[in-house]
Amino acid sequence: MKELLRTNDAVRLSWLTALLADFGIEGIVLDQHTSILEGSISAIPRRLMVADGDFERACRLLDEAGEALGRD
Repeated sequence: MKELLRTNDAVRLSWLTALLADFGIEGIVLDQHTSILEGSISAIPRRLMVADGDFERACRLLDEAGEALGRD
C-alpha cells in the first residue's frame, strides 16, 4: 500500500475515495478510528492509501481533478 495524502478533512477524504472508486481504484482510509479516539481535535491526520499497482494511476486521476497531493 502507498500513501496518497494525509488530511484531517473528512469531506475531502470522502470525495477523493468516491472519485477513486468511480475509476475502479479502492482507496483505504487509515487512522480514522485513532483520529476519533483522540477526540477529533485534528491531532492525528487520516491517510488515504491505495494498492501499489494503483498508485501512479491514482496520482494522475487526482492531479486531473485539481487535487494537490501534499499534506494539509
